Amino acid sequence: MSAWHIKTGAVLRDGALAPGSLHLHAGVVGEGPMQRDFDAAGCWVLPGIIDIHGDAHERALQPRPGVDFPLSAALRDSAAQMLASGITTAYLGVTLSWEPGLRSLSTWRALMAAPRPAVPELRIHLRFEADNLDALPDALDGLRSGAVHLLGFNDHTPAIAKKAADPLALVKYAERAHVPVGEIARLAGEAMARRAEVPAARAALAQAAREAGAAMLSHDDATPKDRAAFRALGACICEFPMAEEVAADARAAGEHVVMGAPNVVRGGSHLGWASAAPLAERGLVTILASDYHWPALFEAPFVMLRRGRMDLAAAWALVSANPADALGLSDRGHLAAGMRGDALVVAGAPDKPRLLAVFCAGDLVWCAPEAAARIG
Repeated sequence: MSAWHIKTGAVLRDGALAPGSLHLHAGVVGEGPMQRDFDAAGCWVLPGIIDIHGDAHERALQPRPGVDFPLSAALRDSAAQMLASGITTAYLGVTLSWEPGLRSLSTWRALMAAPRPAVPELRIHLRFEADNLDALPDALDGLRSGAVHLLGFNDHTPAIAKKAADPLALVKYAERAHVPVGEIARLAGEAMARRAEVPAARAALAQAAREAGAAMLSHDDATPKDRAAFRALGACICEFPMAEEVAADARAAGEHVVMGAPNVVRGGSHLGWASAAPLAERGLVTILASDYHWPALFEAPFVMLRRGRMDLAAAWALVSANPADALGLSDRGHLAAGMRGDALVVAGAPDKPRLLAVFCAGDLVWCAPEAAARIG
């Protein structure tokens, strides 16, 4: 494990950006012998990014419908993209559905068994489809063994089942699963037929998560009543609320609210839902996630900063301190003595930010070609 002196930069520390240096030793923020230098002159030094939900690995596994790549290659490619986006801790959003193919139980088992790249730190965010009752034992095993670090309650089946009368609306699901459209309609119907068993399955999952100390979140809450039901299970993170009143309800209860960084970067939701940036400025959104696009998570805080209603500390907290708080990661999210040595060196901020270097657990794990001359 190496030791580094990131010198002559402007460091985000104690809620403010100020000239200074950052020392990394033995994996944490702190001084030690034989430190190498990284010249951060003219740059900002920021905490590493924590991604609470990223599922762009699905596009590495299946870049086109019907085209699958080996899991090892997909994970390697995903890790490289995350590092190049400044992500030092990633919760890989893995959907466990009744669908065959990309989101199937067999894919889940293969992913859980596969070796993972050493950096960034890859954790598992289990996105459990409510009606996927046959996979419940695997999900419970993952929680009890500690292999699952975050449990997400998904419920997409009713929306899919409603499209059964419109074959064109089911094409994307069929292509993803490598089955005919009629098969997706049949499987959705079979899943919905067991709807009465869903509450007991959710309760079992929530109990396993509580016993394992895994955080829980609910996904796509449509109403405050939905949020209250998941809150009662212990899911105290509200992810991608479908209405502003849901986000307001969660914040009134002191809960974190997650929306997508692509929403911020693009200027709105690709599904026509609420715009994340103004909600974050009003304190109704506290965490941004990469969702389906890793690079957006690096860009989004700078978009927020350029809007002029948030300072750097508040904007960067959306991707560092706040997700750390929501996930119970007390060892990261800030650049303070004894904290994990996750740091980014950024040039050109805030107008044209360029990532120059990524330090993960005290080691330099990614460096832009233009930054090689800064290493001494």
